[in-house]
Amino acid sequence: MITFPKPDVEQFLRTFSIADFAVSPDEKHLVFSTNLSGKYNLWGMDLPNSFPYPLTSIDQSCQGLIYDKKSRFIIAGFDQDGNENTQFYGVPLNGGTMKEIVNHENTRNFMPKLSNDSKKLYYTTSRGNPSFLNSYCLDLESGQERLVLEGKDAATYLFGFSPDEETLLYYKHFANTYTLLYAKKGNEDILLTPPTEKQHTVNDGVFVSDSMIYLLTDYDSDFTYLASYNLETNKFCKVKELENESFTAITYSKENQLLYITSQKGVEDQLYEINLQNENWRNIPVPCSVINKLEVAASGTLYLFGMSATKPHNIYKNTGDEWVSLTKYTVPGVDSNELVEPDIITYHSFDGREIESLFFRAKNENDNGEVIFWPHGGPQAAERKFFRASFQFFLNNGYSIFAPNFRGSTGYGLEFMKMVEGDWGNGPRLDNVAGLDWLIDQGHAQKGNILLMGGSFGGYMALLLHGRHADYFKAVVDIFGPSNLFSFINSVPEDWKPVMDQWVGNPEKDKEKLIEFSPITYLESMIKPMLVIQGANDPRVVKEESDQIVQALKDKGRDVDYMLLENEGHGFSKKENEIAVYQKILSFLKRFTAVKEKV
Repeated sequence: MITFPKPDVEQFLRTFSIADFAVSPDEKHLVFSTNLSGKYNLWGMDLPNSFPYPLTSIDQSCQGLIYDKKSRFIIAGFDQDGNENTQFYGVPLNGGTMKEIVNHENTRNFMPKLSNDSKKLYYTTSRGNPSFLNSYCLDLESGQERLVLEGKDAATYLFGFSPDEETLLYYKHFANTYTLLYAKKGNEDILLTPPTEKQHTVNDGVFVSDSMIYLLTDYDSDFTYLASYNLETNKFCKVKELENESFTAITYSKENQLLYITSQKGVEDQLYEINLQNENWRNIPVPCSVINKLEVAASGTLYLFGMSATKPHNIYKNTGDEWVSLTKYTVPGVDSNELVEPDIITYHSFDGREIESLFFRAKNENDNGEVIFWPHGGPQAAERKFFRASFQFFLNNGYSIFAPNFRGSTGYGLEFMKMVEGDWGNGPRLDNVAGLDWLIDQGHAQKGNILLMGGSFGGYMALLLHGRHADYFKAVVDIFGPSNLFSFINSVPEDWKPVMDQWVGNPEKDKEKLIEFSPITYLESMIKPMLVIQGANDPRVVKEESDQIVQALKDKGRDVDYMLLENEGHGFSKKENEIAVYQKILSFLKRFTAVKEKV
C-alpha cells in the first residue's frame, strides 16, 4: 500500500482566486478574472462546458468587467501592478489583441456601463476633476465623448440609467457612512431619500421601469432595508426590512419581475427574492457563506460568485433546484477535513458593548499553542467567513487566529460603523485590547506571548497596539499599514481626500488627536521584533508610510525586517509574491514559536 506524506504547507497558498466574473447576455459564454496562471488574467468558458481557456496574457488584475449587450465583445478595466489607475479595453470573446477604449495616463476610471445598443460607454473618471470625479458618455463608433455628470461637493459616481436611458442614476460619496443617491433627468436632480440632517447611506439602486427605482438605504434606520422611489409621484416608500440585517446589493430580473437582494448578517450573507407582482418574499439557500457578486441573466437564471471559510472562490449557476459549481477551485492536494471552520464568539468591550469575533482554532494534531491576533482592514469592513488561504496556511502550521469585529465594522448597523470615524486610535483599539484580555482570561493565550498581525487598517492597528500595549505581544507583523496619520491623510488618492476630515480627522483642528492616534508617536514603546510588508505601487497606503517607521525603528536599533514588493499595490496580485510574503511571515513567526509538548 502506498502512503503519502501530509500536504506541504505551501499547497494552501497555491489556492487560486477569482476577482470578478460576467456572463454573456446569451449565456453561451462566461468570463472571469483569475490567477489560474499564477498572475491575474481573464479566462473564458463556453457554456455549458466549464473548461477554461485564457483570454488575456497581460498579468494584471481586472477592475470592471461587462459584456456587450449582443454578446460580441467584452469591456474590461486593468491597472498596472496594483497602482489602481484603471483603464478600459475591448477584449474579443475568444481572446487576442485588446483595443484601448479609455486610456488616459495617471487617471482612475470606474464603473463602466454600456448603453442598451452597446454603442455608447458610460464611465466615471478622475480626469479633469480628481477630487469629485466626472462621468462621460463615449460613442464607441465615432470616438466622441460628452460630459454627462460633473462631480461637485463629493466624489460622484454614475451608477446606471433608466430603460429608456433618459434618466441617470448616480450617488455622492461624502463618507463611508454618508452616501446619497440621485436621479438626473434633463437638468433636474432628484434626491431619492427624504431630506434630513442625519447622515445615512444608500448602498445600491436599480430601475425596474422608467419611473420606478428600488434602492437599499438606512435612511431613518440603523440597518439597511429595501425602499422604492416613484419618479412620477416623487414618493419614497419603505418596502422591506429584516432585524439586524443590512441589505448590501440588489439585482433585477426583468423577465420574471423579481428582485434579488443580498444581505449581511454579522459574518455571513443571505440571499432573498421578492416578487414584485405579489410581493412574496423568500430566502434562497446559497452554496457559500459570503456572496461576492450576483448576476441575473436575461432569461432569469442566477449566477453567483462566492466563498466560505473553508471553500475558495467559485462561480455557481442556479438550475432551479440546486446550485451547480461552474468552477472547481479547491485547496490543491488538501482534503477538506484539513481545513478549519471558525467559531463565532462574542465578548464585552471596555464600555460593555458586545463584539462579535471569529476564532480559528488549529486542529489538535497541528496546534503549537500559538495565537495570532488579527485586527481586520477597512476599518469600515469586517472579518467574515471569507476564504483566506493565508489563514488556512497558518492554521496548518499550528497557529490559531483570533479576528474581532471591533467598532467601525460593517454588518452591525450604521451607528456601530460610525464609531470609528474620527476615533481611529481609541475605541477600536480598546475593543481589540478587550479581545486580547478575553483570550487570556479564557486560557487561550498568555500575556506577552501573543503574535500580532494585520493588513491595511489592521496593519495600522498592529502598529498602534504594539506602540501602546507592547506587553501583550512577542512579535508584530504590519502589512501595508499607515504609520503616521498626518502623512497618510496627505497621500491618499485625491478622490479620498474630501472624506478624510470625517473619516480620520483634520490635520489642523484635530492635531493633538491625530498625534495621539498615530503609531509613529510611540516609537519608544515599540520594543518587540517586527516584520513590515509593503507594495511599492500602493496608492492607498503609500510606500512612505512603511519607509518612515522602518527607518525610525532601525535608527533606534530595533529588530525590524522590511519586505518591499516592487510590482504590487495594496494587496498581492501575483501568486509568487503572495507565497513569498507568507513564507517570510511564517519564518519570522517561527523565531518566536515555542515547541508544544505532545501529551
